[in-house]
Amino acid sequence: MINNIAEEQAEAIFRKHSAQVYRVALFLSKSPTLADDITQDTFLQVFRKYHTYDPTQPITPWIYKIALNITRKTLHKQKWHIFSREMPDIVINPVEDAVLKNELNEVLWQAINKLTLKSQEIIVMHYYSELKLSEIAAVLGIPLGTCKSRLNTALNSLEKQLVGNNIVTANKGEDLYGTI
Repeated sequence: MINNIAEEQAEAIFRKHSAQVYRVALFLSKSPTLADDITQDTFLQVFRKYHTYDPTQPITPWIYKIALNITRKTLHKQKWHIFSREMPDIVINPVEDAVLKNELNEVLWQAINKLTLKSQEIIVMHYYSELKLSEIAAVLGIPLGTCKSRLNTALNSLEKQLVGNNIVTANKGEDLYGTI
């Protein structure tokens, strides 16, 4: 057992959530190496702190909160992310390349990278990880209204950046998931 969690249960949690944690880490860090490290650190922390998890609550927001905290800490340690909001030149394996190409076109990714980290987090968790706003609010430890406001601010900022690029085509109030 790993701190009150059976090995089989730990493996099941890792299998179910590791790909999404990796994707969030990759989108926010823009580095496969950092994303690997963040994913590994996240699950080490999940298993170490499993005894603090409340089984009456969904596990996904709890895991994302840990992942987001580790991502923030990792990015804070990295100096290059402060100076550049563009994706660094990195070698990405074909699977990662396919994920990035399928889900983000270059113009949209550049626009998302120009957003504040708080806005990037909301966009990635809501549109790419498909978390509900209530789950994101729980992950970030903020009220639901603040979460909605941050998403609205992020979408308005994206809209301003993308006007004229024929990317933002939905009307206000429509679900932009198909667009983003």
